[in-house]
Amino acid sequence: MLSHEFMRNALLAGSFVALACGTCGWFVVLRGQIFAGDALSHVAFPGALAAAAAGIDARVGLFVATVAVGVGMALLGRSAVVARGGGGGSTPADDTAIGIVFVFVLGLGLFFLTLFSIGSGGGTGIQAAHTLFGSIFGLGPGEARVAAVVGLAIVMLLLLIARPLLFATLAPDVAGARGVPTRLLGVGFLALVGLVAAEATQAVGALLLLGLLAAPAAAAHRLTGRPFAGVALAGLLAVVAMVAGLVLAYALPWLPPSTAVIAIAVAIYGASALA
Repeated sequence: MLSHEFMRNALLAGSFVALACGTCGWFVVLRGQIFAGDALSHVAFPGALAAAAAGIDARVGLFVATVAVGVGMALLGRSAVVARGGGGGSTPADDTAIGIVFVFVLGLGLFFLTLFSIGSGGGTGIQAAHTLFGSIFGLGPGEARVAAVVGLAIVMLLLLIARPLLFATLAPDVAGARGVPTRLLGVGFLALVGLVAAEATQAVGALLLLGLLAAPAAAAHRLTGRPFAGVALAGLLAVVAMVAGLVLAYALPWLPPSTAVIAIAVAIYGASALA
């Protein structure tokens, strides 16, 4: 299996992308921001198509769109910035704001898909399919290395803010009184989730990204209540799901790698529920 360059590239990129998804996902679950994560995963679709329609690298559109919308959602809703005491959770007003953004960006996706199809021929369907369902077996060596570096950078940034972010999530009023910049942390964290969404779109696609973001993290929450052990476990479970999914997809050529990865991530969550 490892004699194939496409498989080595997929394992390199996928491992670091999964690590970023798992570690960030632990905080997404804790802060009750799953809906925000779902919305950001779908932002990748119009972002990539907008870049393609403008004739620039689709990855530029992915990162710009997801980070910008992540920051915008954080500024629109209070609980998107500071989770409520007692473990987080969104308010109806925040869900409304996120839902409006969600529908708006999907509408933009349809617009850019139509615009792109006018002069792109068969490239439209290929670009849309890659964005929606991922194309990790199609990554070149350079793309794989960039994905690994970006994934590692996301994890390092998360570790830098992990302690104050945990404090601001569990006790936002106390954290604010102690001088923790809770609003800035909330905005920065959703921007970080936007980076994760953009990067993971290459691996599992916009439609399935939420599974890799949420399932390993939710399993880690079930298995341990210790915060930093939970973050590490979430990252490990996400990497296991990614590697095992890629191996399974290689063994069964008719099985899409994104489907295999998410199926194993969900199976890990199911096993944690039984445990």
